[in-house]
Amino acid sequence: MVLRDSSQDLEARRKLLLWRASHRGIREVDLALGGFVRDNIDSMQPSELDELEALITLPDPQLLAWIMGSEPVDENYRNGTTERLLAYRLRSI
Repeated sequence: MVLRDSSQDLEARRKLLLWRASHRGIREVDLALGGFVRDNIDSMQPSELDELEALITLPDPQLLAWIMGSEPVDENYRNGTTERLLAYRLRSI
């Protein structure tokens, strides 16, 4: 379910994305993605939330490989939100 209309819907969407980013399964992804979302979700615009939703749908091993830098980011996922996530990861190490 994607909520996009009112400010209440936007707040509900942010809360859902934060929960989903923090409860993925692989602890390292929970920490990295969940931490990034926790620290940035309030300032994210709807288009950035769309990009975040796309990242959240990825399998944990693929996302972890991108976060750890062991695989390049798929061209379809190269966007501002992904770049911010990778920069966040580097600051967190």
